[in-house]
Amino acid sequence: MSIRHGLLALLEEGPRYGSQLRSDFESRTGATWPLNVGQVYTTLNRLERDGMVAHEGSDDAGHTLYTITGRGRDELASWFRRPVDRANPPRDELAIKLAMAVGAPGVDIREVIRAQRHHTLQAMQDYTRLKAQALEPPPRSREEIAWLLVLEQLIFQTEAEARWLDHCEARLVRLSAPPRPPAQEPPHAQAPSDAGTAPRARPRRGSSAS
Repeated sequence: MSIRHGLLALLEEGPRYGSQLRSDFESRTGATWPLNVGQVYTTLNRLERDGMVAHEGSDDAGHTLYTITGRGRDELASWFRRPVDRANPPRDELAIKLAMAVGAPGVDIREVIRAQRHHTLQAMQDYTRLKAQALEPPPRSREEIAWLLVLEQLIFQTEAEARWLDHCEARLVRLSAPPRPPAQEPPHAQAPSDAGTAPRARPRRGSSAS
């Protein structure tokens, strides 16, 4: 998750202070990936160090406001244009768990898969219910539309995970099945025996039939 780019995108909309950035970030993503204030200020300090944000005075309550700089806008525009790198995927706890469960003593990997599938399907149902609520009434604000997109990504993600778990279980069943014996070729058909059949005499040349 790119916190720095998320904060830059919010600052592109106008100056904000730290806890306001955290609140707006969670509102935009439906609090799917909650932040704490410490993460926000640590990221802001790094962005300021890199010349992407700057202080812009304070508000009436004394909160220090941050604003995006030209370099920050260039970085944000580059981030929006750049595809998310899938060549180095983030660590996936479930994939690591199943990989470690293969052949682990005392671990029933099929039971691990079944337990995870139950949890994944329950999560998918919860996300689907939240989506139905988000569509009634239809979303209109930027925050509502953004939350709907995040919800749909979570639904697709859990659907894909459930299919992958089904595939894993089917793969294990195939690999644990005893090997089939090699198919035997059918016996070759034998030529009919000549026993008991007298050969016919060939007629002599010039002889007349009686």
